[in-house]
Amino acid sequence: GLIVFHILYLHKVGSNNPDGIEIKANKRPDGHPVDGIPFHPYYSVKDLFGFGVWLIIFGAIIFYAPTFHHIFLERTMSTPANPLKSLPDVTPPWYLSPFYAMLRSIPNKTGGILLMVFAVLVPFVLPWLDRNPVKSTRYRPVTRVLLIIFFINFFVLAYLGEQPPLPKYFFMERLGG
Repeated sequence: GLIVFHILYLHKVGSNNPDGIEIKANKRPDGHPVDGIPFHPYYSVKDLFGFGVWLIIFGAIIFYAPTFHHIFLERTMSTPANPLKSLPDVTPPWYLSPFYAMLRSIPNKTGGILLMVFAVLVPFVLPWLDRNPVKSTRYRPVTRVLLIIFFINFFVLAYLGEQPPLPKYFFMERLGG
């Protein structure tokens, strides 16, 4: 549903130029911009190629390596259930471990939930805070550095979320959260 909405909106409004140059002012007699790239065939063929590559990778993982070094299926999925014994190292999946580290870093439960909610909502608000017509990071080195710091922080929190809750990790969790 979201992909269809995105394609319809992109087809109606048209894509913008990340360099901030207005290309829609100079139009051909048929009404299309002279410097613009049409949605079809350029974007649709490009999207079909990307979907084909994704389908090949997805099929290779599903049919040839379903565990893929226990990234997609955890080790505990292959052990039989025993209701009398608890696992000693219960960790969240890798994609939820940064949020688990955030929850664990704040002693107050409500504060941890608020931190996690803000960590999800803030990236959705950031595009409306930026009023610069140039959206490309090519001309904005500070934005590029902040994006790199964001990804490093995400991976450090993912690592810390997989570790046992020891006091030596609390400082790093609070610093990253």
